Amino acid sequence: MDSVVYDMQGALGARDDRCGNDLSGNGRGVAAPARALATEAVHAGREDLAALGLHAAPIDLSTTYPSYDSRGEAARIDAFAADGAEPEGPPVYARLGNPTVARFETALARLEGTESAVAFASGMAALSAVLLVRNAMGLRHVVAVRPLYGCSDHLLTAGLLGSEVTWVDPAGIADALRPDTGLVMVESPANPTLAELDLRAVAHACGSVPLLADNTFATPVLQRPVEHGARLVLHSATKYLGGHGDVMAGVVACDEEFARKLRQVRFATGGVLHPLAGYLLLRGLSTLPVRVRAASSNAAELARRLAADPRVARVHYPRIGGAMIAFEVHGDPHEVIAGVRLITPAVSLGSVDSLIQHPASISHRIVPTADRHDAGVSDRLLRLSVGLEDVDDLWSDLETALGSRGGE
Repeated sequence: MDSVVYDMQGALGARDDRCGNDLSGNGRGVAAPARALATEAVHAGREDLAALGLHAAPIDLSTTYPSYDSRGEAARIDAFAADGAEPEGPPVYARLGNPTVARFETALARLEGTESAVAFASGMAALSAVLLVRNAMGLRHVVAVRPLYGCSDHLLTAGLLGSEVTWVDPAGIADALRPDTGLVMVESPANPTLAELDLRAVAHACGSVPLLADNTFATPVLQRPVEHGARLVLHSATKYLGGHGDVMAGVVACDEEFARKLRQVRFATGGVLHPLAGYLLLRGLSTLPVRVRAASSNAAELARRLAADPRVARVHYPRIGGAMIAFEVHGDPHEVIAGVRLITPAVSLGSVDSLIQHPASISHRIVPTADRHDAGVSDRLLRLSVGLEDVDDLWSDLETALGSRGGE
């Protein structure tokens, strides 16, 4: 057996990361004492609730808002069109902004250590907005490192938004930069192989070009890319940030300058996040550290057991830890998928329950076969999103699926 398993005790220890960029409730510009990530996860975006006589955050479902001052409203809309800053005063229209969504954006920005965050209807809508911002500046070239999430790979490769991509190894980033390069994109740990990059070295190679790091797998619980030089942090909030398989969303954490441009694109294209989704995401963030650490503990144990199993050819598990495992089997991976009973055979990840899928057939099928294989996504690779079930029950399900269906 050729296995790669990394111990993750550092990721599960009593980590006390401080998040001290803002406590104002708007996510920008007010210095404040640092608070631990677990504290921010519970309180960020909610600081005004007690003064409002509330304990739970309200859900604002309005699509429009009344205003008897049409001149003032016009001036606020003009100001937004000019620079993308959030309008002062009461809301105007739901496509421009929503108070419930704004609470989630404030909280996520604080957890990632950025000035701002801008939420979208999906992770792909969020990535599309980033590309459109750079394209509008004449910076259509993207340098990217595989593997990425399959649909991100396809969006870049197909040039659907007018961008052009150069795929490189991390060592080739600096040489691939051009005058029209608007973005460098990486994912670490990567989907689905869990390959890790030295984000600090990557950011250095980018020079003045913004680095976009997809942090969906790690979450700010295990890694904050801006601390290593990334300017933009992308999440499919559908995954761990929501955490319960019942919300679809995307978000970009960034500085306020870039956030203003993203808001303008979101307003123009309409990729807005529904307020109910914003509410569920804010609620999901409150348990994010607990969920990620508990699921990571399960994943570390399952990775150890899989690595010792002769029916498993290779195990991929990141040094940073986390709740994702990728493993290659000697037998037919489709039979393993068919053999699970407790674990759900389904796409997506990051829920409280465990999910398993075959990337070559599903999440990365859209990537050309040769490119998929070059990126380490073999046809025998399975991706397991480990949830909060009892680890022995999960192992019993995997062992049965491997034994009766996995082959040797």
